Amino acid sequence: MKKNMGTTDRIVRLIAAAIFAALYFTNTVTGTFGIVLLVLAAIFVLTSLVSFCPLYTILGLNTCTAKK
Repeated sequence: MKKNMGTTDRIVRLIAAAIFAALYFTNTVTGTFGIVLLVLAAIFVLTSLVSFCPLYTILGLNTCTAKK
């Protein structure tokens, strides 16, 4: 897998995942929507750790900085 996520994108995803998890575990968001947010948070963490987003590949996006 070729990296296609930049540092800023990874940080934003990790912050969003933390917010989603906090909302779920404090019972602010419950039910099906809460589970969806928790799954989305897990996906955000996973894609941030590996610096690869399959959706970016499909859409042709790349937020990684160009190497010299």
